[in-house]
Order: sequence, then C-alpha cells, then structure tokens
Amino acid sequence: MVFRSCWKSRHKNGSGAAPCWIRPGLAALLLLWLCVTQFVCGTGAVGETKNVVQKDAEFDVTYNDTVTSENQTIYAFNHTISRNKTEGVRVTVDLLSQGLESPILFVVRQKQAVLSFQVPLILRGLYQRKYPYNHVGRTLCQPPTRALSETQYFFLDVSTLSSQGTNYQLRVSRVESFTLQTNKKFSFTASPSQPQYFKYVFPDGMDTVIVKVNSDMTFPCSVMSVQDIQCPVYDLDNNVAFIGMYQTMTKKGAITVQRKDFPSNSFYVVIVVKTEDEACGGPLRFYPLRPDELIDAGNRSKAIDVMVSPAINSEVYVMGMLFCLGIFLSFYLLTLLMTCVENKRMKKREVFRIPADMSPAETGKIPGVQYEYGSFADNGSTLSSDAITDSATSTDNNYGYTGQEIFKRRPILNHLQHIAVSIERSLDSVGRSRQESLSSVEEDDYDTLDDIDSDKNIVRTKKFLYVSDLSRKDKRILSKKYQIYFWNIATIAVFYALPVIQLVITYQTVVNVTGNQDICFYNFLCAHPLGALSAFNNILSNVGYVMLGLLFLLIVLKRDIIHNRALVRNDLNALECGIPKHFGLFYAMGTALMMEGLLSACYHVCPNYTNFQFDTSFMYMIAGLCMLKLYQKRHPDINASAYTAYACLAGVIFFSVLGVVFGKGNMVFWIVFSVIHILATLLLSTQLYYMGRWRLDSGVLRRMVNIIYTDSIRQCSGPMYIDRMVLLVMGNIVNWSLAAYGLIERPNDFASYLLAIAICNLLLYFAFYIIMKLRSGERIQCLPLVCILFTAVVWGFALYFFFQGLSTWQKTPAESREHNRECILLSFFDDHDIWHFLSSIAMFGSFLVLLTMDDDLDNVQRDKIFVF
Repeated sequence: MVFRSCWKSRHKNGSGAAPCWIRPGLAALLLLWLCVTQFVCGTGAVGETKNVVQKDAEFDVTYNDTVTSENQTIYAFNHTISRNKTEGVRVTVDLLSQGLESPILFVVRQKQAVLSFQVPLILRGLYQRKYPYNHVGRTLCQPPTRALSETQYFFLDVSTLSSQGTNYQLRVSRVESFTLQTNKKFSFTASPSQPQYFKYVFPDGMDTVIVKVNSDMTFPCSVMSVQDIQCPVYDLDNNVAFIGMYQTMTKKGAITVQRKDFPSNSFYVVIVVKTEDEACGGPLRFYPLRPDELIDAGNRSKAIDVMVSPAINSEVYVMGMLFCLGIFLSFYLLTLLMTCVENKRMKKREVFRIPADMSPAETGKIPGVQYEYGSFADNGSTLSSDAITDSATSTDNNYGYTGQEIFKRRPILNHLQHIAVSIERSLDSVGRSRQESLSSVEEDDYDTLDDIDSDKNIVRTKKFLYVSDLSRKDKRILSKKYQIYFWNIATIAVFYALPVIQLVITYQTVVNVTGNQDICFYNFLCAHPLGALSAFNNILSNVGYVMLGLLFLLIVLKRDIIHNRALVRNDLNALECGIPKHFGLFYAMGTALMMEGLLSACYHVCPNYTNFQFDTSFMYMIAGLCMLKLYQKRHPDINASAYTAYACLAGVIFFSVLGVVFGKGNMVFWIVFSVIHILATLLLSTQLYYMGRWRLDSGVLRRMVNIIYTDSIRQCSGPMYIDRMVLLVMGNIVNWSLAAYGLIERPNDFASYLLAIAICNLLLYFAFYIIMKLRSGERIQCLPLVCILFTAVVWGFALYFFFQGLSTWQKTPAESREHNRECILLSFFDDHDIWHFLSSIAMFGSFLVLLTMDDDLDNVQRDKIFVF
C-alpha cells in the first residue's frame, strides 16, 4: 500500500507543473514535501519488492539462468493444441549450484491447472528417510479442448528465498509420442524425480484393453497407474496411489482397463519409480544416523516398455463358458450311458438266475426278513435246523460269533436249502431287531457283557483277521454312525461358506473402490473381468469340482438304492457277501468335493495369504475322508466316529492357520509342530496296530517295556502282525522325514506343506491297500482298473500345470507378477485354470476308484475276505 501510494504521488506530481493558483511560498513547501516523500518511499520500495522479469520462451530451447531472493523470472509459452491430436509438454530442470540455503520453486500456471515442484526435489522413504534429486522432469497435464484448434498459454515462474545466486538449467519440450497406439510398444526411461505418463484413447468398437508394462531390470521398484483424464495427474511416489488403479512392479505389470470406468473414453498410463525397493522385495537401506540427514539415492533410472493390447471380446467369454460346461456335462452323459448298459446287463443276469415263473418261496427270498452282517456258514453241504436255531435264539446285544470255521459258498440255485433257511429265519425273526449268523460258539460262552467285551479282545487280536470278524455290529447302528459324516460336513459347509463368501465380496469391493491391485495375487496377464469380479476365468474353472461332486453323489445314491432294494429282498449276496456297504462316507466325500469347488472359487475372487485356507480346508477334509473310507472297507466296526474324525481335521486346519500367520521363519513354531506331528504318528500307529485294543494310561510305558523285553529280547520273535507292521513302519519313515524336512527347511507355504503330508499318507495307504489286495488273491475288475490308470495319468498332467506357479503370495505382489503368463487355452484360461479342470476330474476318478475297487468281492463270503 505504501509502494502504491508513493507511486501515485509521484505520478500526480510528475505529470506537469503546479497549478497557477498555488502561491509561491506554498509551492516551495509543497516541493520540499514531495522530495522528502519521494526519498522515503523510494527507500522502502527497494527493500520490499523483487525484480520481476518476464521472458517470451520457446520450446526445445535450453535456458541457463540465475535466481535469487531479489529477482523472479517468468517464462511465457504458447502452443497450439487440436481436438484430434494431443501433444504432451515436458518441463526439465537441472540444478547447477550446490549447498543451497533454500530450494528453487517452479510454478507452472496453465489454463485449467497449476503444477508446482521444488528443486532439489525431496522424496521420502520408510522411516522418514529423505532423498534429494537435483534433476527433475515433469509432464504437464493437458486440459481437453472442444475447439478444432486452439492456442493456449502457460507461464512458468521461477523463484527462491535463497539470498545467494542459484544457477539452474531449464528446458521445455514437446512430447511427440504422448498418445499410445494399440499393439505398439513404446520405450522410455523414468526415475523417481522424472515420472512419465502417456495418454490412451479407446478405439471405436473396443471396450476392454490390457496395459502391459515390461522392463529388463528388476530394480528399482516402480509403480504403474491408470488414471482418468483430469488435472492434476498424480505422478510422484507419495501421491500416485491417490486415484485410479495402481500396482507395484519389477519386471512385469498388467492392468485390465474397461471403457465403462472412464467416461472420457481415454485414460493416462502413469509410470513412477519408487525411492526404495522394499515394496518390491528389495533390500531396505540403513536407517539414517540423523533424522534430517539427506541420503544419496544413486542412479535409479529404469528403462521401461509399455504396450496397450485389446482384451478378449464377449464371444470368447461365451466360448469359455460353453467349453467349461461341455467338458463336465460329457461326464454326465458318459455316466448315463454306462448306467443304461449296466442296467441291461443286470436284467439279463436276473433272467438267467431267476426264471420269471418262480415264486419268492421258491427263490428262498422272503421280503421283510431282517438281516445283519456276518458269515452265513453251512458247516458242510447241508444245513441243520439246530444250528440255525442256536443263531436265532441269541440275544440282540450279542456282539456275534468268532467266525473261526471256514465258510463254503452254497450253489445259488439250490432252492431247497434256500427254502429251509428262509422258513427257519421267518419263524425265529419275530420280535428281534436283526438276524444272527451261524456260529461254532455255544450260547453259554456269552453270559455277561464283560464276556462280550473280552471277546472283542480275542477276535481283534487274532493273527489272521477276516472282514466277518470286524463286521458284527448291527447294520442300522453303523449306517446311522456313518450317515453322521454326511450331515456333519453339510452343516460345517454351511457355517464355513457363508462368512467366506461375505469376506471375499468385501475384498473385491475394496479392490474396486481403492484401485489397489496389490491386494490380490492374480495372473494379471490372463485375468478377465466380468461385472465386479476381476478374474472371472479363475472362478469359472472351479465349476468342475461342483458338477463332478454332484455327479458322484448321484452315483452313490444309485448304488445305495440298489443295495437297499437287495436288502429288502433278503439277497444273500447283499447280506453275507462282499465288503459291507456303508455310503455315509461317500456322501461326505462328494459334498467335500463340491465345497472345495465353491471355496476355491471364493479364494480366487481375491487370492492372497489371508484367505488361502479357504482353498485348502476342504482339501484336508477330502484327504482325511478318503483315508477313513479305505480303512472302513475292511474295518467297518472299529472305524473312527464322525465326531472324532472332524475334531482331528479341525485341529489340522487350526495348525494350518497358525502356520500361515506365525510359521514363516519361526523356529519355535516348527519345533512344536514337528513334535506334535511325530507324537500323533506314533499314537495313530499304535491304534492301528492293536485295532484299538490298547489303553493310553499311566501304565502304558510299563507295558511297552514288558512287550519289548518279552518279545524282542527274551524270545527274539518278530511282530505278530507283519503286514500291519510294514505299513506302519513305512508310514513312520515318511512322516518322520516330512517332519525333519519342515524343521530344517521351514517352508513359507505352510498350508501346502501340511497338505503334502496328508496326500503322502493317503497315497501310501492306497498303494498298501492295492498291494495287499493283490497279495491276498483278489483281483481288480476292468472298471476300477481303467479308473486307476486314467486317474493316474490325469493327476500327472494336473500336477504339471499346478507347479507352473503363475502367482504366489509367498512373495511381494511385484515379485508375484514376474511369474504371470498369457492365457494358453481359448485365450481365456491359464495354466492354473487347467489345473482346476484336471484336478477336479482326477479327484472324481479317485472317488470312483474307492467306490468300485472292491466290486470283485460282491459274491465272496466275508469270512474269506482278509483284513489288512
């Protein structure tokens, strides 16, 4: 105000002579006053104003100037922009002076935007580390124009508060290749103080594109971002995450961009180099000794290639869906054809066995007669009514006969024997819940319940066991026991799946709202969005688990119905022959396979380490249920209950969560887990070896010492149950080796390590079962043999695609993207999707093997089927 008033005074009094009406004395006083005022005002103006110089500047010209606190330079530029062509404008500044008191401030004033930055540019890292950059390059935001051609002006102000002269070098140039072209690679160099961004406009008829960024250099770590066309553009390390979609990268980066997300039908591709590499898994620099110490960042320039490619269209989406559904519907069609063929064969077999004019009495099968499991012995070629009466008059609480005598199969068409058996059973079955098998043991041998319990110890500790020895319990009780497996897993599935679905929906919403692509570990080079989902193809490929799990349930249901009908007819093959049919575990396995598909799909909505357990929980369930089913086949009376089995599986999942959260590099955790693993292996081995006929109490150590001393030292005798001992020794070797590997290597992916333990034990037990089955003189029919070979081949291919490793949450998101690959099937599915296809087929085939592998025993009496 003082300067302005003084200037006005000088202007008024300097404009001409004093008016003629002023007196001479008054004129002298006025002249003196003007001189004093001019001197005072002039002195104040010198201390408070800057020397402002404005220059008409030109593009592609280098200006070497000096700036102090007493002068300010304004560079005026003008350029013509057109609606059909966009040219970028880039400002480059080099600071030539060192040891400045204050930085130089550069302010670019445009028509619709203002950009300001200082040189040296101070960028901060972790723990408030400061990195100065004397060379700065920034691209100016280009406001859109509606006119066909328009001349725009912008001004660049240079100022500082430093009293000493500061030399700088300024250059403003046009960026000719500012607009990216489809399928054309563009190369450039960026650094933390020289970020780069370019514009891309969607061509007509193209709704989705993939922005791919590549570099031959792993470090320095960088960030790629996709932002809408608006000013300002956030192109520094400390603000690039403010808007748009962004992801860290080392060598690879890719973001799928949809036209619907950008109203202007165009966007900016922004590349920023970070000041530190910690976000990309690189080393973390030392902590500065002094809080305000400036750290030399060194050369952090990075050569980068960017290319925008068109994404797939809707036809590819439809083709991928039809392909996926077609593969698994073909299994339904194949099953239907095989069912029709099997039904025709069964009808022909029934016509051959039972003539149409034979009555139920003649066939020896009277409906409504109760049944039980156990051997039906004839003690020679004829049946005595006394023996039948002995069996029929035993009480319902009787555990059963010991099954010591050899059973001889009767001719199926021996109608007289069938009639005698059915008449005796129908007379003695009134008021009883089930029939008892023929036995060589007298009634007087079972006086009390204690005797029955002791009989269990006698039967189950025999050197050679048959299925008849371990299938004595009431079938209805066992059926209810094993049906609990299905109902429990159905309940678990509902309570487990609902919060999982809610959580992954929240994850996907966070990704869509924040634009942070580092939250989820996709294969970004083959992630096809649909609606709110970022990787629809990874979700769709899990439909095989659900469809094949449902198909397996239908197959099991069909077998269950056929078996129940045979029981209603009192079919002796169903009552007395083959492996006892319990379908509860099969229903549980089919449900687990369906839930694996659902939870795997939920995991792939946003795959990361916090929800990886969703993808593995039911894998543990499947492995455990398959082992239980294998054991149940020959040990139906002593198999684990559903409550015990699911409690153990819950413990496995609990340790899986602990391992994911605390297991990475934690020696204490690995020691505790390895000890528990070894102890659990020993306890389970003892349980299996003695068929549950042992007690874990205070005297267990004393009994172990006695057994070792008596059998091994005094008598030098080998194990009583050699086959079981071989299996358990091999199992202990495998498990102890896995425990040692985990303790030494401490793998980062604890969930997969735990799953590997389960799969190794399952494969070991399955191989033992097949070997012992063949060793016992049994055979494998054509259908299960084909299933075994087919499943083995499919598992081999599936594992090949699984180990391709397209992404991994064990590393940083940027390092995970180095493993990303293009789609390999129909331009829609990647390697991991093929793993989903093949593994679902392989699991379905494995279930069929378990379902059919003992079909050759359907006509073999149970006291001739070995237990192993």
